[in-house]
Amino acid sequence: MFNKYKMNLQAKSPNIFADSCSLDEAYALFYQKNGFGPIVGDREPLTVGVYTGCLIVPMPNIGVRHKYLKYHDMHHILTGYTVGRIGEGEISAWELGTGSMFRHPILGIMNLIALSTGFFLTPKRMIQAYRRGLISANTYDLATRQWIDLHGESSISELKKMKLEYKPSVFLPWLRWLEFTIYIGFALLIHSIVVIPALILRIVSYLLAGEPFIEIIKPAKRSDLY
Repeated sequence: MFNKYKMNLQAKSPNIFADSCSLDEAYALFYQKNGFGPIVGDREPLTVGVYTGCLIVPMPNIGVRHKYLKYHDMHHILTGYTVGRIGEGEISAWELGTGSMFRHPILGIMNLIALSTGFFLTPKRMIQAYRRGLISANTYDLATRQWIDLHGESSISELKKMKLEYKPSVFLPWLRWLEFTIYIGFALLIHSIVVIPALILRIVSYLLAGEPFIEIIKPAKRSDLY
């Protein structure tokens, strides 16, 4: 039963990174595919754009993000979730399922911001990603971070065996789903606090620039959903 469930989860998340690929090779391919700098240090501006609903809102690029960004990227590599609005929502739901909120509260809050966008767009996929996280583990603990830093030549499959969908059961599953409900509530609260003022500012600025109101509120075609 567990193996069948695991196969269904994997079928929903195609992954471009071959299991035989080394961690270093996977990082290089990930950065190249997504147009990031070749190393994490190339992505350290003062602010970073965060998907919040239909807007990209600049947030302070704080030290905690710098510290864990490399390992967050590895989660994308392991799971196959993308860096688009839905993909970032999925990886955030997955990380919350693995216990990121208890690893570091700031990580959890950043997850909630992305989860709010993903949940608005496709709640079913966020639920599936959280469920997948419940039987997985993140790479944010010190021992795993050190292992990744020292074993760049190791294969993706080796890290997957350690972290991805390896738990045969979930301890107190009803409590973990209650936890998810609370996460959704806080995510939607954060969404309203961030999006509403940003949307008002956008409307006012467009009106001052002489744009027709219908053009302001018309949803723009986006290529970053996935």
